[in-house]
Amino acid sequence: MADGHEALGVRRVLVAAVCFLALAAIWASTDAQPASKIPKIGFLSQTTRDGAATLLDAFRQGMRELGYVEGKTFVLDARFAEGHSERISELARELVSRKVDVIVATTDGPIAVAKRETRTIPIVMTNSGDPVGTGFVASLAHPGGNVTGLSNVSADLSGKRLELLREVVPGLSRVAFLWNPDARGTVLDYKESQAAAISLHLELQSVEVSSAADLDRAFSTVTSQRPQAVIVPPGNPVVFSKRVEIASFAQKSRLPSMYGLKEYVDAGGLMSYGPSLPAMYRRAAIYVDKILKGATPGDLPVERPAQFELVINLKTAKALGLTMPRSLLERADQLVQ
Repeated sequence: MADGHEALGVRRVLVAAVCFLALAAIWASTDAQPASKIPKIGFLSQTTRDGAATLLDAFRQGMRELGYVEGKTFVLDARFAEGHSERISELARELVSRKVDVIVATTDGPIAVAKRETRTIPIVMTNSGDPVGTGFVASLAHPGGNVTGLSNVSADLSGKRLELLREVVPGLSRVAFLWNPDARGTVLDYKESQAAAISLHLELQSVEVSSAADLDRAFSTVTSQRPQAVIVPPGNPVVFSKRVEIASFAQKSRLPSMYGLKEYVDAGGLMSYGPSLPAMYRRAAIYVDKILKGATPGDLPVERPAQFELVINLKTAKALGLTMPRSLLERADQLVQ
């Protein structure tokens, strides 16, 4: 009997040892497995960090709405050229070298540079003026390649902006147009605005602003040309970062001003007509989410905004001595007091 008990004891010890070794192997295997990879999202902007703060927050909000937690389920690496277009290439190369999973590129300049620096990392556009014309995508429905995202269709609204200005300024005949010839989106804006101006019997006065250093010269040009109003299309990050200065100049010069983005009106401009820029940045998060979940950028159609907002700054209208037509006020989506 003693021998039987001893044998049973030995078997129990052996079973326990085998179980222990098996558990140890499992623990070792678990410890050896790498932690799950946290996606890295690059954010590339030509404007200033302060100037793009609300738009970056809008993108973050879009990510939160999709269930992402910054620092835990994704890392955001934001780079700003601070209005210096020559820095964009360097910043894009830095994001590529850090092997980010997606690059969110804001306007045409950053998009073009990011596409040049990488053909493999997915690129999401937040605000391209003419993605097909620039060659960013093959078509809106079938982008192909590694670029997709959102287009602002600003050029399609060129005629409408001139018509709205003419409602505010009876007898309007001369309009200054501040644009950047180096940005494909604003080139298209200018061409469409020229065509619309001809049909409306208006003179469109070209004022080029390619860098922040051009702004004082541009103001002098506007003053010397004596226009009756000024238009600033979207798509020029240099001008966007100086929107407070531009709105202030227009007020001091007693010039009614029309913009493609509401942010200029918030800065003191008279009125704007176009899509909501923060909404486009929030929607860019949807593209990022789909790509992180395995979608191919070239298979995701480029989105065009379906709704546009007319915003009027009543305080600026009063400062300019303008009586805004009631029909225009009734059509406004927002009145800034």
